[in-house]
Amino acid sequence: MLESLPPQRHPDLIVGCNQADDSAVVRVNDETALVLTVDFFPAIVDDPYTFGQVAAANALSDVYAMGGRPVTALNIVVFPKGDVPLEALGDLLRGGADKVNEAGAVIVGGHTIKGAELMYGLSVVGLIHPDRILRKEGAENGDVLVLTKPLGTGIYSTALKNGALSPRREKLFYRAMAALNREAAEGMHGFGVSACTDVTGFGLLGHALEMARASDVSLRIDTRALPLLPGALDLAKRGFLTGGGMANHEYVKDELVFEGKVPPPLAMLLCDPQTSGGLLVAIPRKRAARYLSALKRRGLKGVAVIGEVEAPSDKRLILMGK
Repeated sequence: MLESLPPQRHPDLIVGCNQADDSAVVRVNDETALVLTVDFFPAIVDDPYTFGQVAAANALSDVYAMGGRPVTALNIVVFPKGDVPLEALGDLLRGGADKVNEAGAVIVGGHTIKGAELMYGLSVVGLIHPDRILRKEGAENGDVLVLTKPLGTGIYSTALKNGALSPRREKLFYRAMAALNREAAEGMHGFGVSACTDVTGFGLLGHALEMARASDVSLRIDTRALPLLPGALDLAKRGFLTGGGMANHEYVKDELVFEGKVPPPLAMLLCDPQTSGGLLVAIPRKRAARYLSALKRRGLKGVAVIGEVEAPSDKRLILMGK
């Protein structure tokens, strides 16, 4: 159906909706381009302030994935009449504003409507030099793959809903989702990064497949090197999986091949939908160690080299196991 929509063309449209990238990019002049994105979703945590922070971090991530710097944001709110205290709206918007301000950007307005359930997100505008845009395409044979946040927030969410997540890990869950990708994005400058995307609803493998297709390469991922949230694999073994993860597996399975033994729960963890996940970065091998060191100096934990880029083969995704 969407294919029937007329393509959008403009001489200053650098990245548009006909390309599967994280944000749109429009040239302002030879030195400046706008990075534009929008994202919102239903409440995934009970505390309105925390939900505001998580939703804001998730929306800002699309600008970071393009290599941009967020500058402004507009709130988008669906608020259920009578079902949620009005004070919760203030807490929600304060959480979003605090996270946007942490990113060095500012809330400049927004729009609220009444609806059946609480939803929140942002429309974000960022800035970037037209020659420094990062996209899903561009990964090259010989690059290494870096993941900047641990996986497992979808599984944590399922465990939380079923009362199986400890209070300590519940705090870790919120902290992981609310963490900005700012440091990871700013740390990319000067390292000649080839391609980048953020890992969100399609899981690591879904977004990796998009990068592989756009770049016409295959990606080899070492499952033994993956950064995981504490206990996430054990929760997966206990069956705390998501419907989204299963749908993601269906999406990638025909492009997937295994080399070595990869336990099914670990394979499903690679398909786990992430809320405000990390960046998946393809970078020349000779620069990868310095990039990781730079990120660690910026205080990022859980950053890891998880694989490499290869010439295209009959399968786009190669999972290495034991």
